[in-house]
Amino acid sequence: MNAAPKIATLRGAGVSLAAAADAFLATARTANPNTHRAYASAIDRTIAALGRDRPLAEVTDAEIGAALAELWGGRAPATWNRNRAALTSWLTWCQSKKHWPAPSVPAEAERRKENADETRAVAKTTIDRLLSRRDIPLRERTLWRMLYETAARAAEILALNVEDLDLEHRRAPVTSKGGNVEWVYWESGTAHLLPRLLRLPDGGTRARGPLFLSERRPVPTRRPPAADICPHTGRARLGYDRARVLLDKHAGLDLHQLRHSAATHLGDAEVPLQLIMGKTRHKNPRTAMRYVKPGAEAIAKVTEHLAPRRRTH
Repeated sequence: MNAAPKIATLRGAGVSLAAAADAFLATARTANPNTHRAYASAIDRTIAALGRDRPLAEVTDAEIGAALAELWGGRAPATWNRNRAALTSWLTWCQSKKHWPAPSVPAEAERRKENADETRAVAKTTIDRLLSRRDIPLRERTLWRMLYETAARAAEILALNVEDLDLEHRRAPVTSKGGNVEWVYWESGTAHLLPRLLRLPDGGTRARGPLFLSERRPVPTRRPPAADICPHTGRARLGYDRARVLLDKHAGLDLHQLRHSAATHLGDAEVPLQLIMGKTRHKNPRTAMRYVKPGAEAIAKVTEHLAPRRRTH
């Protein structure tokens, strides 16, 4: 009996990009739903560009670098770094854990410097104008207001399902970065929009499935997991990249700026740091302090105290 074909298969010579991606995404390191969704988005887009059925062993480092440059080369450093890290984790796992012949992210596709941005908080008046605009679709207005009022991470809110919502108490459980289940709370603005978002064309209401949905049903070749498909409409969960593009298109903002702005505005309102940490769910006060530096409006207001005293007659 010739054992060569069996040995070749064991070494991964015949493993396709799609099979390698599925194997990695089934591991414990991607068990967190938010992590899984972020990794799956980056890896799926890359293998779609390279050819899902191509053998992993035939893909070169240069092709990985070219795919990265095509998909995210023009994006912000944080976006580039996030997707680059996802591909690096996947390919390293294929090499070190499965011992499959696999390419690497090339040296020239290096991590980019993320400059500290001291102006990421947006003025409250700007946020108020954005969230009251009538030319913005209902889904975007609801998502942006919910991100601002909860001060939650975008990935956490996009991962919510309808059945997670506690509409009466204006709250929902989310899975944090560390895997813990924590609660986020919203206010009357979000509470007013959510019932409209859940309304179906026939007058019914969505009871299950992803809260925020994409515009169209997914194509069969890129069908997401069943948990990311709405049982009422057949549409898929709205992805992070699409949500980011839409906010940039309508307002020139990044999704994280809504969370940062919410924390800054609470600081401007002299809310104690401990309560701001409870709201944003930061565990380290030093980390939270970066988000609660006074905004431009607060600094302008405190400057009034330096003005000359008016003479009284």
